[in-house]
Amino acid sequence: MKSQLYGQPKYYEIAFSFINQKRQADLLEKFIKKFSDVEVKSVLDVACGPAPQLKEMAKRGYRAVGLDSSREMLNYLKSDSAKAGLKVETIRADMISFKLERKVDFAYIMMGSIIYVKNNQSFLSHLNSVANSLKSGGLYLIENLAINWADPNFFKPQSWTMKRAGIKVKTTYQILPKNSLKQIVTQVLKMEVNACGKKMAFIDEDDLKIIFPEEFKVLVDLNGRFEFVGFFERNKVKILQKASSNNIVLLRKK
Repeated sequence: MKSQLYGQPKYYEIAFSFINQKRQADLLEKFIKKFSDVEVKSVLDVACGPAPQLKEMAKRGYRAVGLDSSREMLNYLKSDSAKAGLKVETIRADMISFKLERKVDFAYIMMGSIIYVKNNQSFLSHLNSVANSLKSGGLYLIENLAINWADPNFFKPQSWTMKRAGIKVKTTYQILPKNSLKQIVTQVLKMEVNACGKKMAFIDEDDLKIIFPEEFKVLVDLNGRFEFVGFFERNKVKILQKASSNNIVLLRKK
């Protein structure tokens, strides 16, 4: 089913405009400085969407590459980057299977988008695609692996409202358990838009697979192309002490 939300990049960007891209880019650079075995001059944003972090990295002088399967998102990213005088390369591809013409030094996927890799076989294929596009010694950073299954708050709905230039977007997000034996959840994401009096609603509902932490490490070992560096807190270079929805997972290409 074609996504309703990802066909609305402007509203999607407003919905998630609470993101502090400068602070996130600072954190990416801290991980690079501490753990990368290669000098980083180029970065890949996987499942990039409107890519505020990638635009910030481009501002800082990195060769910036955004990969997404949504034509609308990539067109919006190209237009918005050009208006800001930034050079951002875009690639339209499925994150399960892709290959770059030029390898990058650092890759990342933000906002829990890794959950769209829907099964273990697809995850192994995804790791191969990232490995094929990343230089040896380069890092792959994953933000918000959904590892908090045991916390009841994990399944509670979240709702927030953001405004910009006469446009108000109310977003509701919830994960619902569907099949605990197969680790399947239903993710519901809804945007209610009021654009200068014009009201619209867009909703996506997807059945997705949770990958547990130890399972994740086994899959990385099975893939064989990355070294597992660790689970970290989301906002600092600090090892995660307990399961949290706010996390960073770091891998390094062998």
